[in-house]
Amino acid sequence: MKRFRTTFLVAALGALVVVAAAAARVYTPAASHASIQACALLPDTKSSTRYVLFDAPYLKAAFRKAGVAAQVLNALADAQKQKSQAQQCLAQGAKVILLDQLDPASGAAITNLAVGQGAKVIDYDRLVVGSKASYYVSFNNVTVGKLQGRGLVAALRANGKYSSHPTIAELNGGITDNNAKLFKQGYDSILGPLYKAGTFKKATAGDQWTDWDPIKGRRIFDQMLARNGNRIDGVLAANDGLAGAVVASLKGHGLKPVPLTGQDATPTGVQFIIAGWQSGTVYKSVRKEANAAAAAAIALVKGKKVPGVNDKVSGTKSILLTPVWVTKANYKLLFKEGFLKRGQVCNGSYAKYCK
Repeated sequence: MKRFRTTFLVAALGALVVVAAAAARVYTPAASHASIQACALLPDTKSSTRYVLFDAPYLKAAFRKAGVAAQVLNALADAQKQKSQAQQCLAQGAKVILLDQLDPASGAAITNLAVGQGAKVIDYDRLVVGSKASYYVSFNNVTVGKLQGRGLVAALRANGKYSSHPTIAELNGGITDNNAKLFKQGYDSILGPLYKAGTFKKATAGDQWTDWDPIKGRRIFDQMLARNGNRIDGVLAANDGLAGAVVASLKGHGLKPVPLTGQDATPTGVQFIIAGWQSGTVYKSVRKEANAAAAAAIALVKGKKVPGVNDKVSGTKSILLTPVWVTKANYKLLFKEGFLKRGQVCNGSYAKYCK
């Protein structure tokens, strides 16, 4: 418990420092500092460490390589700040906005602002349903949820609990986040029939939204344990941060690991997987997502055809990528593809689990 809190706080503080510095930095080609052609607006550092570790550096690199003057900014969970950042970008001449919104209302407001000033908007990772965005770049999020549901079922089969009517808890993401709703749609399509058939039992008060906040998730899961006499056999946690909250709670109550899902393939999430505390995580190659989004933005800036469009979601032309379920059996894929470095995972007390 103490180790989790210390690690979490150190990581969070480090991420905030990095993002604060990055948010103030303008990434432009050496030849010109006069204007901005594109802008990427990232939401926060709390819902996932991915925005600091992966999205920002990949987006910056892609814009640099294309010679497109761009800013990559993080709103630090402040919707008004994100709108101000959009206004700043538009004032500097941005004609394309990559938007990963904090909530639908602020996302729609930013989109209307940008379109009203003649700019194009690309919804990045999260779709603003019904907005005037030109494109949407993300993963197939219902598939993400299905991978989580199937992963939980497989883990329950593996530990012998599947046939004993296991009690399941669900820690969902943010109720205002369209992605979180799509994830839930996916895993409910797997778990729902099992609840209905009586194969699985949903824990008392065992299906709750967390706002993607690990601290809130920890508090909710503590309450779930109390309501269910510490007898929860499996947890569908919507991402690795929430899975970490479950691990901390289980350890704090002196309980053993249970089948547990995650998402984002964070270093901590993978450490929990190889140590046996987490069953798996959904790997979404942020490099591929960021590169696809940057390619779309660069094409719009240069007046070219947007590459990779393969679907339409809620009327918006979309580029949807394919996620991968990662377990102890295939986690080294993350090293092979350069998503994580071995040293980020195989260190300290976790080094002994890496072979």
